[in-house]
Amino acid sequence: MMETEYLKRCFGNCLAQALAEVAKIQPSDPIEYLAHWLYHYRKTAKAKEKERQEKIQLQQEYDNSLEETKMAEMLKQEEYEIQQKYERCHQADSSTQRLLKALLTSDNNTSQIHLLLSCTQEGIFSFLKRPVSDLVSGKQY
Repeated sequence: MMETEYLKRCFGNCLAQALAEVAKIQPSDPIEYLAHWLYHYRKTAKAKEKERQEKIQLQQEYDNSLEETKMAEMLKQEEYEIQQKYERCHQADSSTQRLLKALLTSDNNTSQIHLLLSCTQEGIFSFLKRPVSDLVSGKQY
């Protein structure tokens, strides 16, 4: 019984196919025919397994490439968003500077104060740290 299990495990269906082929063809030297048939079967099976492994590797490389492309796109988008945020902050700082200069040189400040309060806190604080003489003269930093 153990021999049967061993043969099934090692040869699987190929030995049965080989013996069926020998019975069908009935070659003059069945042992040599069987040996060649088994050798060809093994060579073909190895080639199929190698091809299967290569396909798996190619699929993994393709998946990795897609992931890298996706990551590069995300980084590019993040870089773009950072640039846009920087430009908006820079524009807000410039607007805040113009508004504060106008406030310091104007008599009617009420509407301008409301506009100033709607500006970014960070821009206001960084601008307010500058000397008043620079604000009035319009000196850029």
